[in-house]
Formats: sequence, C-alpha cells, structure tokens
Amino acid sequence: MRITTGKYHNRKLFMPRGIRPTQDKVRKAIFDILGDIEGLSFLELYAGSGAVGFEALSRGVSDLTMVECSRDSVLAIKKNIALLKASSCNLYYLEAEKAIKLLSRDKKSFDIIFLDPPYHEGMAKKILHTLEGYDILAPNGLIVAQHPKTESLSEPSLKFSLIKEAKYGDTWLSIFRKKE
Repeated sequence: MRITTGKYHNRKLFMPRGIRPTQDKVRKAIFDILGDIEGLSFLELYAGSGAVGFEALSRGVSDLTMVECSRDSVLAIKKNIALLKASSCNLYYLEAEKAIKLLSRDKKSFDIIFLDPPYHEGMAKKILHTLEGYDILAPNGLIVAQHPKTESLSEPSLKFSLIKEAKYGDTWLSIFRKKE
C-alpha cells in the first residue's frame, strides 16, 4: 500500500494482516470529493493501517486522529507514524464507540470524520447513530462513510444530511454534513 499523492507521495505503508484496505481508486475518490483539506482536522475511525488518515496528512491536514482496536493494526499504525515522522498524529487504541465518547468528553471536534467499519451488516449505521449522540463533528464538517453496497445509509438522520453517494464496485461512499 502506497500513499498516492502529496507530501508523502509513493511512500509505502506497513499493513497488518487480516484487514480490508481501502483501494487506491476509492482513496483517490474520497479526496477528489473532499477537495482542498489543507489545515483541517481529520478523524479516521476503524483505521486499520491508517492509510486513509496518512493520505489526508500527506495532503495537508493539520491534525490527524486515528482510532483502532486491533493490536496488530495499532502496531502497524505506530510503525507508519515513525516511518513518516508524523508528529501531528494522535492514536487511540480503543473501540470506535468508546473513542467517540472520550473525544466528546475532551471537547474535540473534527472537520472530517472518515469511517470504514468492518463490513458486517449494520456496523456503519451503528457508528453513525453513535456520532449523532456526541458532538464531535465541526460546524460545516463532513462524515465520509465507506460501507458495502448491501448496507444503505440513506435513511433519515436527525443530525446529518446525506449530500452525496458514490459507488465503486462493492464499495459505497456516503458523505454527510451536519444539519443546520
């Protein structure tokens, strides 16, 4: 797995076993949709190797926070942080729901929240509902949810509006904005 563009262009990342990494074309699509992210804060839930977060860092985000609960993945992310000398990274070795609660308690907020939970039925919906209960998305912030095509996220939400969906084979991206 390589970083596709930016400051760390072509740098190889350590990959833990047993994860489903976000494909290059999907990562490219995510950042094409997001546009200029320089100076923004970025939260990656279910980070895996941290590839999406490191791509964001390579493209200029000022603050990167990653959340992962797998020991092997956390070790890979720590190796990648050291490899890139990425001092502006925060890593939480927690389940996503617990991390969201902790981040909310600590009054953290993020301009972009990316989530790519395991492709078990209902996981993406579950974490979106958790995010609704805790105010960690900045005003005008975006949530990018990567999920399987079998899981629709288009049902009405009290706090988030679905603003875009994009399909890449079996992978879908659903982008949400906080409602006014």
